[in-house]
Amino acid sequence: MARYRGPRTKIARKFSEPIFGPDKVLEKKNYPPGHHGINKKRRKTSEYGIQLQEKQKAKYTYGMLEKQFYNFFHKASAAKGITGEVLLQLLESRLDNVVYRMGIAPTRASARQLVSHRHITVNGHVVNIPSYLVKPGDHVGVREKSKSLEVINESLSQSKRNAYSWIEWNHEKMTGRFLNMPERSEIPENIKEQLIVELYSK
Repeated sequence: MARYRGPRTKIARKFSEPIFGPDKVLEKKNYPPGHHGINKKRRKTSEYGIQLQEKQKAKYTYGMLEKQFYNFFHKASAAKGITGEVLLQLLESRLDNVVYRMGIAPTRASARQLVSHRHITVNGHVVNIPSYLVKPGDHVGVREKSKSLEVINESLSQSKRNAYSWIEWNHEKMTGRFLNMPERSEIPENIKEQLIVELYSK
């Protein structure tokens, strides 16, 4: 399945947010990309355009393509609760995102690669599907043979311990537990999920 592999800073500048993580270039050039840069005159964005941009930001943030993202929205709309919040909760429970939140990988892209290359286990079993939905109570950890990987150890050494209330991490065993679905107020991503709901509801 094809994924965006172009310049990430360009996308981050488009949304004026470090959606792929800290970016020194974005800090210096905090204006939209393009030949004329900050001086470029832009037309007022329509309501549809604002909603579309919010959906694109969510897709780039979680590293998903349109069909897969829509499937998550469809699942969220069929579930109980506020559709937008349920959507973000489902995105947060993806295995690649959980691996990223636990600090096993520095970015979601690298977390997705670790999962695909069979370095991650769920409840003791190797799972190589990045979109696998982790359930509350599930244990996610590093496969025994992969615990010496430099990329994993370097990421863990730089990550904040138990930075998220819905995740528990045991550094010695290199395993964590997905405690519960996070509340919307706990999810740090700057995404206006209601705009996405409005877009798909048209």
